[in-house]
Amino acid sequence: MSNSVGIVLVSHSSELAAGLRLLVEQIGSDTVPLATAGGTDDGRIGTSYDLVLAAIREADRGGGVVVIPDLGSSILTARTVLEDRPRTDVTIVDAPFVEGAVAAVVTAASGADLKTVANAAKEARHVLKF
Repeated sequence: MSNSVGIVLVSHSSELAAGLRLLVEQIGSDTVPLATAGGTDDGRIGTSYDLVLAAIREADRGGGVVVIPDLGSSILTARTVLEDRPRTDVTIVDAPFVEGAVAAVVTAASGADLKTVANAAKEARHVLKF
């Protein structure tokens, strides 16, 4: 699917981002482009402008990209990338990291558009676990 919505997972921890990617890959099949930006350029806990930018490029297949940050500086870093390089087809969402990623990937795998995928991630905040 050449114009699928891509998903970028931005975390302070490369291991956390990679683990979440493994989880959502099991749910979303091969149809959803996924990329991670975890940790700093030198592998420490933190965030990296360059890694976020590279992840957006990697996940971009023509249908837009939803960026899901974990917290704190990952939000600020993702926002800075999008302010420096504005695109109408890339959006950062305020969503729970795990639940939002799962909802976004499931929705993107169904062929939904960028707005629908972003909304699914945001709405995951209201889904009760039990």
